[in-house]
This record gives sequence, C-alpha cells and structure tokens, in this order.
Amino acid sequence: MAERLLVTTNTLVKYDNPILVTRHEQSTSSETDEVKKGVLQVEVKRETEEILNTILPPKEWEEDDQLWRQQVSTTPATRLDVVNLQEQLDMRLQQRQARETGICPVRRELYTQCFDEIIRQVTINCAERGLLLLRVRDEMRMTIEAYQALYCSSVAFGMRKALQAEQGKSDLFQEVDILKNEKLDLEHQITELKQRAEQADRRAAETRLAEERKHTEEIAFLKKTNLQLKTQLEGIIAPKK
Repeated sequence: MAERLLVTTNTLVKYDNPILVTRHEQSTSSETDEVKKGVLQVEVKRETEEILNTILPPKEWEEDDQLWRQQVSTTPATRLDVVNLQEQLDMRLQQRQARETGICPVRRELYTQCFDEIIRQVTINCAERGLLLLRVRDEMRMTIEAYQALYCSSVAFGMRKALQAEQGKSDLFQEVDILKNEKLDLEHQITELKQRAEQADRRAAETRLAEERKHTEEIAFLKKTNLQLKTQLEGIIAPKK
C-alpha cells in the first residue's frame, strides 16, 4: 500500500500518514504476514491498533478514484507531546475566538478533540484505562445530549406557550370588544325601555285622571238626579191642603 504525507491540521488528535487502500485488499493478508513474523510485539501493536480504531475510527475518503485511509497514531506520547497538546489547545481556542465561559460549540469541539487525544495516548500505554476513559467520554456525551434535548424541548415548550398566550390575549381582546358592544346595546335597550315606561306611566296617569273626573261627574250627576227625584217624590207624597 502506498503512503503519502498529509498532516491532519483540523484536529488535535494525532494521526498517521494516510495510506492507499486497495479495493480488493484481503483483510487476512496482514494477519498472515504477522503470523509469519511471529513477533509478539507485532501482535500487541495490532491489538492496540484495533482498540484505537474502535475508540477513534479511521478516516476514509476517495480521491482520484483511489481510497485513502488515515488511522490514529500508535506512537506513544512523551511529556513534550503533552505540553505541545496543551499549547495547541490554547492556541486554537484563541485563534477560533472561543468563549471562556458559557455555552460555546467551538470550545466544546476543541476540548473534545483534546480529550480524544488524551484517550489515544493513554490507550497506547494501557488499553484498559483507555477503554474506561472511553466510557467516561461516552457518558459525558450522552449527558450533554440529554441536556441539549431537554433545553430544545423546553425552548419549544416555552415558544408554544408564548404563542398560545399571545393567541389567548388576542382572543381576550376580541371578547372584550364583543362584550363592550353588547354592553352598549343593552344600555340602549335600557334607555328605550325607560322611555317606554315613562310614557306608559304618563298615559296611565292621564287615563286615571280622566276616569276620576268622569267618575266624579257621574257621582255629581247621580246625586243631582237623586235629589230631584227625592224632591218630586216628596211633592207627590205630601198631602194636599
């Protein structure tokens, strides 16, 4: 397989140079070569590579109809590598203007890359410790994703409630306008009914006065008629001298 020099600059994780992968490459060919070598260190390195490829999968891409693969480096890290990693982290945080506090996707991405590089370095020296760090990393990601889902759900819920409140507010304003119009209509009806009641009272009073006058006149007429009849009756009954 051919190799070419290509330094990965967009990540803090240390990768080997890309290698050209043959389309019909047999997966057991390298194993056969290693068995022939019969070197225990090769087996250990192969096991370490498999663990590293599980933790940090290789990158693959096609270029000019050729398939290239780039795996993480299996070279043990020195103290200088750790110091350089810290310097690279600080430099990229500054270059990409990551926020020092609060939520910042850039800062999170860079620290994730740094953590992956630390996992790579630890796995080379102790695979079990690297796998344990992998569990810690995955648990942290699951927790962050759960908080993100909860945050998005809360934001969506808040937006729905805000829209419902605005809609309810608009409906209440419309209902207030309707009630105001109904109130005006009822006030007009009350005014009309009051006017009708006053007119009915006036007509009733006038009718009552007219009936009282008529009744008084009838009584006076009857009294007068009674007096006349009484006088006539007395004149008839009285003896003639």
